[in-house]
Amino acid sequence: MSTQETGTAIPGIEIFGLTGRTALVTGAGGGVGAAVARAFAACGAAVLVTDIDKDAAAAVSAEIQAAGGTAEPFALDVTDADAARDAVAAAAALGDGTLHILVNNAGVIAPAMFPNLDETKFRRVLDTHLMGTYHLSQAALDRLPDDGSGRIINVTSAAGLTGTIGQANYGAAKAAVIGLTKSLAKELARRSITVNAVAPLAATAMTENIRSNEKLAEKTLARIPLARWAYPDEIAPTFVFLASAAAGYITGQILPVDGGTVI
Repeated sequence: MSTQETGTAIPGIEIFGLTGRTALVTGAGGGVGAAVARAFAACGAAVLVTDIDKDAAAAVSAEIQAAGGTAEPFALDVTDADAARDAVAAAAALGDGTLHILVNNAGVIAPAMFPNLDETKFRRVLDTHLMGTYHLSQAALDRLPDDGSGRIINVTSAAGLTGTIGQANYGAAKAAVIGLTKSLAKELARRSITVNAVAPLAATAMTENIRSNEKLAEKTLARIPLARWAYPDEIAPTFVFLASAAAGYITGQILPVDGGTVI
C-alpha cells in the first residue's frame, strides 16, 4: 500500500527527494531554468535540459553530469508543437517511459510602451509563454503518471498578477499562464496530477534591462520588502518542493517567490 493511501508520513529529508523521477525543464540554458535543472538532478532526478540555445543546454547538462547527476541536453523551440512532443519523449526515455515532472519555464521579453507595441512583439511573447506552456503540457499528458507523482510546474510573474508598465505583452502572457494553471489543476486532479505555478523575481538575463537601468532598478528594489534581488539558486528549492512528495496535496496555486513584492 502506498504512502498516499495510508497517509503515513515519509521520514526526514526523503520527502523532498526526487530519486527515480524524470524531469523536463524548458528554458534551462541559464537563469532560473538552469538552477532548477541543477537542483532536480542534485535531488536524484534524471533531467532533460532543454533550451532554444542548444549550446547553453549542453553546457548546463555537462555541469550536472560533472557533479554526478543524470542529465541530457535537448534543443527546443517551445512554440513548435512537434518539437515539444519529441522533447517529452526524450525526457521519458531517461527513465522507464514516464515523465514525472514538467517545468514550463521558457520565456522571452519584448518591451515597448503600449502605443508602440506592434502585433509581432505581442505574439512573440504570447507564443513563447502561453503557447509554449500549452504545447509541452499537452504533449506530456500521455507520459505523466496517475500515481500522485505527476507534476506540472509553470512559471508566471508578478507582471501576471499585478500588471506592468512597458510590457503589456508579457503581463498578458503571464496572466494567461495563471489561468491555464488553475484550469489544468482542476482537470488533472482526477488523475492525481498536480499543477502549480511559481512567480519568481531573480537576477537573470530576463531582468537585466531593469537591473541595468539605475532609475528602474531603484524603483523595483523599493517595491521589494527584502530590498534585494534573489539569485536563481534561491528560487530553485521552491520547484523542488512542488515537484516532491511533500507537495502532493497542493494544486492550482500560484506561489510568488519575490522577496515579498506581491503581498
